[in-house]
Amino acid sequence: MAKRIKVTVTGANGFVAKNLRKYLSKHNIDLISISRSNFKEYDNEVKIISKSYDEKIIINKIKNSDVLIHLVGIGKQSVNIDYEMINVEFTKHLVNLARKAKIKKIIYNSGLGVSSKTSVGYFISKYKAEKIIMSSGLNYTIFRPSYIVGKDDLFTKFLKKQIKLKIIEIPGSGNYSIQPISINDVVKVFHQSLDQIKFKNKIIDLVGPDYLTFEQYVKLFSKNTGTKIKKINLENAYYDAITNSKSNFGVDDLNILIGDFKGNYNKLQKITQMKFESVIELLKSGRLL
Repeated sequence: MAKRIKVTVTGANGFVAKNLRKYLSKHNIDLISISRSNFKEYDNEVKIISKSYDEKIIINKIKNSDVLIHLVGIGKQSVNIDYEMINVEFTKHLVNLARKAKIKKIIYNSGLGVSSKTSVGYFISKYKAEKIIMSSGLNYTIFRPSYIVGKDDLFTKFLKKQIKLKIIEIPGSGNYSIQPISINDVVKVFHQSLDQIKFKNKIIDLVGPDYLTFEQYVKLFSKNTGTKIKKINLENAYYDAITNSKSNFGVDDLNILIGDFKGNYNKLQKITQMKFESVIELLKSGRLL
Protein backbone atom coordinates (compact mmCIF):
# COMPACT_ATOMS: atom_id res chain seq x y z
CA MET A 1 0.00 0.00 0.00
CA ALA A 2 1.40 3.41 -1.04
CA LYS A 3 2.33 5.82 1.75
CA ARG A 4 -0.05 8.78 2.08
CA ILE A 5 1.54 12.14 1.48
CA LYS A 6 1.63 14.51 4.44
CA VAL A 7 1.58 18.23 3.56
CA THR A 8 1.95 21.34 5.70
CA VAL A 9 0.24 24.47 4.34
CA THR A 10 0.94 27.97 5.66
CA GLY A 11 -1.40 30.91 5.16
CA ALA A 12 -4.33 28.49 5.37
CA ASN A 13 -6.94 31.27 5.30
CA GLY A 14 -5.81 32.77 1.99
CA PHE A 15 -7.63 32.38 -1.32
CA VAL A 16 -5.14 29.96 -2.90
CA ALA A 17 -4.70 27.98 0.32
CA LYS A 18 -8.45 27.51 0.90
CA ASN A 19 -8.97 26.13 -2.59
CA LEU A 20 -5.81 24.02 -2.45
CA ARG A 21 -6.61 22.51 0.96
CA LYS A 22 -10.12 21.59 -0.19
CA TYR A 23 -8.74 19.94 -3.35
CA LEU A 24 -5.94 18.05 -1.56
CA SER A 25 -8.33 16.88 1.15
CA LYS A 26 -10.61 15.36 -1.51
CA HIS A 27 -7.56 13.57 -2.94
CA ASN A 28 -6.69 11.94 0.40
CA ILE A 29 -3.66 14.07 1.21
CA ASP A 30 -3.01 14.43 4.95
CA LEU A 31 -2.90 18.12 5.79
CA ILE A 32 -1.45 20.21 8.58
CA SER A 33 -2.70 23.72 7.97
CA ILE A 34 -1.51 26.84 9.78
CA SER A 35 -3.02 30.31 9.97
CA ARG A 36 -2.92 33.35 12.23
CA SER A 37 -6.74 33.23 12.53
CA ASN A 38 -9.43 30.54 12.75
CA PHE A 39 -10.52 28.70 9.60
CA LYS A 40 -12.76 25.91 8.36
CA GLU A 41 -11.24 22.46 8.74
CA TYR A 42 -11.42 19.83 5.98
CA ASP A 43 -11.17 16.03 6.14
CA ASN A 44 -7.68 14.60 6.80
CA GLU A 45 -6.61 17.93 8.27
CA VAL A 46 -4.92 19.08 11.48
CA LYS A 47 -5.58 22.76 12.23
CA ILE A 48 -2.99 25.01 13.88
CA ILE A 49 -3.71 28.63 14.82
CA SER A 50 -0.64 30.67 15.70
CA LYS A 51 -0.29 34.43 15.20
CA SER A 52 3.49 34.32 15.19
CA TYR A 53 3.96 30.78 13.80
CA ASP A 54 5.63 29.97 17.12
CA GLU A 55 8.13 27.13 16.76
CA LYS A 56 7.13 25.66 20.15
CA ILE A 57 3.50 25.33 19.01
CA ILE A 58 4.21 24.12 15.48
CA ILE A 59 7.39 22.05 15.30
CA ASN A 60 6.19 18.71 16.71
CA LYS A 61 2.95 18.80 14.71
CA ILE A 62 4.61 19.35 11.34
CA LYS A 63 7.50 16.96 11.98
CA ASN A 64 8.31 14.65 9.07
CA SER A 65 5.79 16.21 6.70
CA ASP A 66 6.72 15.39 3.12
CA VAL A 67 6.14 18.91 1.80
CA LEU A 68 5.78 22.46 3.13
CA ILE A 69 3.63 24.70 0.92
CA HIS A 70 4.50 28.30 1.75
CA LEU A 71 1.60 30.62 0.84
CA VAL A 72 2.13 33.48 3.30
CA GLY A 73 2.90 36.83 1.69
CA ILE A 74 1.79 40.43 1.33
CA GLY A 75 1.38 42.53 -1.81
CA LYS A 76 0.93 45.93 -0.17
CA GLN A 77 3.07 47.59 2.49
CA SER A 78 2.19 49.85 5.42
CA VAL A 79 4.10 51.48 8.28
CA ASN A 80 3.18 48.47 10.43
CA ILE A 81 3.97 45.62 8.06
CA ASP A 82 6.39 45.58 5.14
CA TYR A 83 7.73 43.28 2.44
CA GLU A 84 11.00 42.58 4.21
CA MET A 85 9.21 41.48 7.38
CA ILE A 86 6.76 39.08 5.72
CA ASN A 87 8.06 38.08 2.30
CA VAL A 88 11.72 37.77 3.32
CA GLU A 89 12.21 37.30 7.08
CA PHE A 90 9.14 35.11 7.48
CA THR A 91 10.31 32.89 4.62
CA LYS A 92 13.63 32.52 6.47
CA HIS A 93 11.69 31.49 9.60
CA LEU A 94 9.68 28.87 7.70
CA VAL A 95 12.76 27.42 5.99
CA ASN A 96 14.39 27.01 9.42
CA LEU A 97 11.22 25.32 10.72
CA ALA A 98 11.19 22.98 7.72
CA ARG A 99 14.78 21.95 8.34
CA LYS A 100 14.19 21.32 12.05
CA ALA A 101 11.02 19.34 11.27
CA LYS A 102 12.95 17.24 8.73
CA ILE A 103 10.69 18.30 5.85
CA LYS A 104 12.38 17.49 2.56
CA LYS A 105 10.53 19.75 0.10
CA ILE A 106 9.18 23.30 -0.04
CA ILE A 107 6.75 24.74 -2.61
CA TYR A 108 6.60 28.53 -2.81
CA ASN A 109 4.36 31.03 -4.57
CA SER A 110 6.53 33.89 -5.80
CA GLY A 111 5.36 36.27 -8.54
CA LEU A 112 5.40 36.68 -12.32
CA GLY A 113 7.97 39.37 -13.08
CA VAL A 114 10.39 38.43 -10.30
CA SER A 115 14.00 38.55 -11.48
CA SER A 116 17.49 39.61 -10.41
CA LYS A 117 17.10 42.80 -12.46
CA THR A 118 13.86 44.07 -10.94
CA SER A 119 13.56 47.44 -9.19
CA VAL A 120 10.02 46.86 -7.87
CA GLY A 121 9.93 46.54 -4.06
CA TYR A 122 7.47 43.64 -4.06
CA PHE A 123 9.48 41.69 -6.63
CA ILE A 124 12.75 42.38 -4.80
CA SER A 125 11.31 40.83 -1.63
CA LYS A 126 10.03 37.81 -3.56
CA TYR A 127 13.41 37.40 -5.27
CA LYS A 128 15.15 37.44 -1.88
CA ALA A 129 12.69 34.80 -0.64
CA GLU A 130 13.42 32.65 -3.69
CA LYS A 131 17.17 32.86 -2.99
CA ILE A 132 16.63 31.80 0.65
CA ILE A 133 14.67 28.76 -0.52
CA MET A 134 17.12 27.86 -3.29
CA SER A 135 20.09 27.94 -0.90
CA SER A 136 18.27 26.02 1.85
CA GLY A 137 19.35 22.56 0.74
CA LEU A 138 15.70 21.55 0.46
CA ASN A 139 14.11 20.16 -2.68
CA TYR A 140 12.07 23.11 -3.98
CA THR A 141 9.49 24.11 -6.55
CA ILE A 142 9.00 27.85 -6.98
CA PHE A 143 5.97 29.03 -8.89
CA ARG A 144 5.77 32.53 -10.35
CA PRO A 145 2.03 33.14 -10.73
CA SER A 146 0.21 35.75 -12.73
CA TYR A 147 -3.27 36.73 -11.50
CA ILE A 148 -4.90 33.60 -10.03
CA VAL A 149 -8.64 34.02 -10.55
CA GLY A 150 -11.72 32.37 -9.07
CA LYS A 151 -14.94 33.30 -7.30
CA ASP A 152 -13.24 34.85 -4.25
CA ASP A 153 -9.79 36.03 -5.29
CA LEU A 154 -8.88 39.62 -4.32
CA PHE A 155 -8.90 40.88 -7.91
CA THR A 156 -12.37 39.44 -8.56
CA LYS A 157 -13.73 40.80 -5.27
CA PHE A 158 -12.31 44.23 -6.14
CA LEU A 159 -14.07 44.22 -9.53
CA LYS A 160 -17.34 43.02 -7.99
CA LYS A 161 -17.17 45.90 -5.53
CA GLN A 162 -16.65 48.34 -8.42
CA ILE A 163 -19.61 46.83 -10.28
CA LYS A 164 -21.85 47.51 -7.26
CA LEU A 165 -20.78 51.16 -7.55
CA LYS A 166 -21.57 50.97 -11.30
CA ILE A 167 -18.10 52.16 -12.33
CA ILE A 168 -14.75 50.43 -12.86
CA GLU A 169 -11.64 52.56 -13.01
CA ILE A 170 -8.78 51.61 -15.33
CA PRO A 171 -5.42 53.28 -14.63
CA GLY A 172 -3.87 54.74 -17.77
CA SER A 173 -4.51 53.25 -21.21
CA GLY A 174 -5.52 49.76 -20.04
CA ASN A 175 -3.51 48.33 -22.94
CA TYR A 176 -1.00 46.55 -20.69
CA SER A 177 -1.51 42.78 -20.73
CA ILE A 178 -2.10 40.13 -18.08
CA GLN A 179 -1.96 36.33 -18.30
CA PRO A 180 -4.43 35.08 -15.66
CA ILE A 181 -4.81 31.45 -14.61
CA SER A 182 -7.83 29.71 -13.09
CA ILE A 183 -7.57 28.57 -9.48
CA ASN A 184 -9.01 25.22 -10.63
CA ASP A 185 -5.86 24.66 -12.69
CA VAL A 186 -3.53 26.01 -10.01
CA VAL A 187 -4.61 23.43 -7.42
CA LYS A 188 -4.05 20.62 -9.93
CA VAL A 189 -0.54 21.87 -10.70
CA PHE A 190 0.30 22.07 -6.99
CA HIS A 191 -1.03 18.54 -6.50
CA GLN A 192 1.26 17.24 -9.22
CA SER A 193 4.25 19.09 -7.80
CA LEU A 194 4.02 17.43 -4.38
CA ASP A 195 5.99 14.33 -5.34
CA GLN A 196 6.74 14.27 -9.06
CA ILE A 197 10.46 14.40 -9.82
CA LYS A 198 9.99 16.64 -12.87
CA PHE A 199 9.21 19.55 -10.52
CA LYS A 200 12.39 19.13 -8.45
CA ASN A 201 14.41 22.34 -8.03
CA LYS A 202 12.44 24.16 -10.73
CA ILE A 203 11.19 27.74 -11.10
CA ILE A 204 8.00 27.68 -13.18
CA ASP A 205 5.73 30.48 -14.41
CA LEU A 206 2.17 29.80 -13.28
CA VAL A 207 0.17 31.35 -16.11
CA GLY A 208 -2.84 30.59 -18.25
CA PRO A 209 -3.03 30.14 -22.03
CA ASP A 210 -4.70 33.54 -22.65
CA TYR A 211 -2.92 36.86 -22.88
CA LEU A 212 -5.30 39.82 -22.81
CA THR A 213 -5.20 43.50 -21.99
CA PHE A 214 -6.46 44.76 -18.65
CA GLU A 215 -9.18 46.70 -20.45
CA GLN A 216 -10.33 43.57 -22.29
CA TYR A 217 -10.41 41.65 -18.99
CA VAL A 218 -12.50 44.33 -17.26
CA LYS A 219 -14.95 44.60 -20.15
CA LEU A 220 -15.44 40.83 -20.35
CA PHE A 221 -15.80 40.56 -16.57
CA SER A 222 -18.44 43.29 -16.34
CA LYS A 223 -20.39 42.68 -19.54
CA ASN A 224 -24.18 42.81 -19.18
CA THR A 225 -23.90 44.51 -15.77
CA GLY A 226 -24.44 48.07 -16.98
CA THR A 227 -21.14 49.14 -15.43
CA LYS A 228 -19.33 52.19 -16.77
CA ILE A 229 -15.63 51.80 -17.60
CA LYS A 230 -13.63 54.92 -16.75
CA LYS A 231 -9.97 55.45 -17.59
CA ILE A 232 -8.08 57.53 -15.03
CA ASN A 233 -4.84 59.41 -15.50
CA LEU A 234 -1.91 57.13 -14.56
CA GLU A 235 -0.06 59.94 -12.79
CA ASN A 236 -3.16 60.61 -10.65
CA ALA A 237 -3.48 56.89 -9.90
CA TYR A 238 0.12 56.78 -8.67
CA TYR A 239 -0.37 59.93 -6.59
CA ASP A 240 -3.44 58.39 -4.94
CA ALA A 241 -1.55 55.13 -4.33
CA ILE A 242 1.33 57.00 -2.66
CA THR A 243 -0.79 59.30 -0.48
CA ASN A 244 -3.87 57.21 0.30
CA SER A 245 -3.52 53.83 2.05
CA LYS A 246 -7.12 53.02 1.05
CA SER A 247 -6.67 53.71 -2.66
CA ASN A 248 -7.98 51.13 -5.13
CA PHE A 249 -4.44 50.41 -6.33
CA GLY A 250 -1.19 50.24 -4.38
CA VAL A 251 2.04 51.51 -5.93
CA ASP A 252 3.24 47.99 -6.69
CA ASP A 253 -0.21 46.97 -7.96
CA LEU A 254 0.28 49.63 -10.63
CA ASN A 255 3.91 48.64 -11.24
CA ILE A 256 2.87 45.03 -11.80
CA LEU A 257 -0.07 45.94 -14.03
CA ILE A 258 1.82 48.21 -16.40
CA GLY A 259 4.84 45.89 -16.34
CA ASP A 260 3.15 43.81 -19.06
CA PHE A 261 4.76 40.58 -17.82
CA LYS A 262 4.42 37.46 -19.94
CA GLY A 263 5.06 33.97 -18.60
CA ASN A 264 6.17 30.76 -20.27
CA TYR A 265 2.86 28.92 -20.61
CA ASN A 266 4.34 26.34 -22.99
CA LYS A 267 6.85 25.21 -20.34
CA LEU A 268 4.07 24.85 -17.75
CA GLN A 269 1.88 22.91 -20.16
CA LYS A 270 4.76 20.63 -21.18
CA ILE A 271 5.67 19.79 -17.57
CA THR A 272 2.11 19.20 -16.37
CA GLN A 273 0.60 17.70 -19.56
CA MET A 274 -2.66 19.37 -18.50
CA LYS A 275 -5.40 21.00 -20.54
CA PHE A 276 -5.72 24.47 -19.02
CA GLU A 277 -8.93 26.45 -18.75
CA SER A 278 -9.29 29.53 -20.97
CA VAL A 279 -9.84 32.52 -18.68
CA ILE A 280 -11.41 34.34 -21.64
CA GLU A 281 -14.05 31.60 -21.83
CA LEU A 282 -14.41 31.70 -18.05
CA LEU A 283 -15.08 35.45 -18.21
CA LYS A 284 -17.56 35.06 -21.08
CA SER A 285 -19.49 32.46 -19.10
CA GLY A 286 -20.05 34.90 -16.23
CA ARG A 287 -19.01 32.26 -13.67
CA LEU A 288 -16.73 34.70 -11.83
CA LEU A 289 -19.61 37.06 -11.02
